[in-house]
Amino acid sequence: MESKAKLFGHSLHQMLIVFPLGLLATAVIFDVIHLITGEALWFTLSYWMIPAGIIGGLVAAPFGLIDWLAIPSKTRAKNIGLLHGLGNVVVLGLFFASWWMREANLSPSAFALVFSFVGAALSLVTGWLGGELVDRLGVGVDTGANLDAPSSLSGKPANLNFSNTSQAKN
Repeated sequence: MESKAKLFGHSLHQMLIVFPLGLLATAVIFDVIHLITGEALWFTLSYWMIPAGIIGGLVAAPFGLIDWLAIPSKTRAKNIGLLHGLGNVVVLGLFFASWWMREANLSPSAFALVFSFVGAALSLVTGWLGGELVDRLGVGVDTGANLDAPSSLSGKPANLNFSNTSQAKN
């Protein structure tokens, strides 16, 4: 199914999610660098990356919701989209809690770090679910998408009418 929110023929949600993912992942990387080096600058940079990532997530989310609402009910894609969306709400909540516990020029508490590290780990799962929606199920990509394709982990081809030949494995 094609995206319902597009710019120049491409899904807005898919274009916008790179910003929050990159900013929030970079915040975690900067936290780790500080834990290794002890330099306070890295925590300050992380502090400012988090709200930028949250804002980016809030900008991307409505376009994902628009596409999700267009997915036919009772399809695997609808269920995965729901998990993807709700999981990302939790990711943003975890990073917001981490940011709320911090001060720009001070080292964050262990709890603040745990919230951001758990948020980053969960974002790997929700990112995989988003990839499953786009790459495997074709959501937001093509009108001929197979919205009930088996999981990419199943080893089965996405197109159920496509025979299991050497071409299907490529």
